[in-house]
Amino acid sequence: MSLLTNVMDHSLDEGYAEAAARKQALGEGGLPPTLRAKVWLAVGLALAGLVVTVAAVQAQVTAPEAARDRQELIDRIERETARADRIEDDIDTLRADVGKRQREALKAHGGDQGELVALLSGATAVQGPGVKLVVDDAEEADQGGDGPRAGSGFADTGRVRDRDMQRVVNGLWQSGAEAISINGQRLTALSAIRAAGDAILVDNKPLVPPYTVLAIGDGQQVSSAFRESADGFYLQALKGNFGIRFRLGVEKEVRLPAAPSLIVRNAEPKAGKSTS
Repeated sequence: MSLLTNVMDHSLDEGYAEAAARKQALGEGGLPPTLRAKVWLAVGLALAGLVVTVAAVQAQVTAPEAARDRQELIDRIERETARADRIEDDIDTLRADVGKRQREALKAHGGDQGELVALLSGATAVQGPGVKLVVDDAEEADQGGDGPRAGSGFADTGRVRDRDMQRVVNGLWQSGAEAISINGQRLTALSAIRAAGDAILVDNKPLVPPYTVLAIGDGQQVSSAFRESADGFYLQALKGNFGIRFRLGVEKEVRLPAAPSLIVRNAEPKAGKSTS
């Protein structure tokens, strides 16, 4: 009877009871692992869906405002561009009118030599025989060496400088050229060839190499005289020392545009009858 009584009082083995107590103390009880994973997955998906929904709502709210700002910016750019184009057209029209009046004044007050005055002043486009001189930087425009530019404030490079072009132009004038242009820019007695950094400016307009110099005159005579001049030898020295390239050839016909506008430096009132 004592055995039956012990079985009834202790139906669960003490070892199982201790194992169950340890699991409960460590927090391993409760939901099965697979069910817990499913719960956490559901919570994560819910949070992700909430974030996506909030982002979509915000994008939908801000999209019209961003599109409106962008369109306003585009419209402003187009308006300002059109305004700049109109101003540029007005400037070109006024410049052409001023040039026309200046050319008419030169012809009217030049007497029998009106055409010559217009030619020498650059007030009219000209064409005729002449020469074409193309001057370009060296293929590797960082060469060093000693030569005609040493000690003259020039860097020892293979780039064409403003003083190089000044000597070229002066040499062509001295060789008999009657009219000269550089890259389509007509030169006059008031033209200036200067530098701004590595750029060459002709009448404050930047030019880029190669520099094409057109000169009207007796082509063969101008070419021969320039080659034998000090400036021609200077150009040859630039080629030998710095690799600067140039080509000089005689042309049957070259065309030079008129100068954009001529600045009137001095003016005198026209003599009239006394009003006394």
